[in-house]
Amino acid sequence: MLPNAWDFASGAALVDAGFAAVGTTSLGVAAAAGLPDGEGLVRAETIDLARKLSRLPVPVTVDVESGFGGGPDEVAALALELVDAGAAGLNLEDSRPGGTLAEPARQVELISAVKAAAPSLFLNARVDTHWLGVAEDSTMDRVVRYAEAGADGVFVPGLPDSTAIRAVADAVELPLNVLYQPGRHTVAELADLGVCRISTGSLPFRVALHAGVRAALAARDDASPGPAFSYPEVQAMTTRHSLRTTTPTTRSPGTNP
Repeated sequence: MLPNAWDFASGAALVDAGFAAVGTTSLGVAAAAGLPDGEGLVRAETIDLARKLSRLPVPVTVDVESGFGGGPDEVAALALELVDAGAAGLNLEDSRPGGTLAEPARQVELISAVKAAAPSLFLNARVDTHWLGVAEDSTMDRVVRYAEAGADGVFVPGLPDSTAIRAVADAVELPLNVLYQPGRHTVAELADLGVCRISTGSLPFRVALHAGVRAALAARDDASPGPAFSYPEVQAMTTRHSLRTTTPTTRSPGTNP
């Protein structure tokens, strides 16, 4: 289970909750910066967050959308920046701004460039056919081609049912990542279908945002705001992880974060 953080405090809290790795959510990073998700506008914010999260004692994998609009050279340079920032992996999607999909050959060029420049990064190749509801019949072809290009894992969010999940898991020998969808499958069921990694995506961010608004409304209405970390707890948690001066142990190429 890979929970997704949107700032340092959320990442630290997830580590303290016992998670062995943390990812980032592009929606959370973009929304926190006052920008739309998926439009390639938060490159600087993403790198900055990766540097902050590298202080955590667990591997961190970073959602870079579709590479922030760059070609192979630019995306390879981005990957090297992530290595320098202390990241263990990255998530690279084949969707493009405006709800379109990249041509598979174009995405293969990006994947190959990243692996050539930064082989130590675990490259999770995201296939957005089902997520966008576009060219769903090309899903398997994309999965296979991205695997052949050097991806270390494949991520296919929005798969409709158990049959589709099993088919993708059986199509390649790489670890399959899916998006957690409340009420659809349990963690155990997904594991039985061959899933190796389950991302929470933007769910924790959206729940936290909703809870924050509810707390403010409760204060206005003299109602209970619900459970919350205490001020000293947040202060101690943030300080403890902020004072770390080492990054997670370097992982061998292709090691699942």
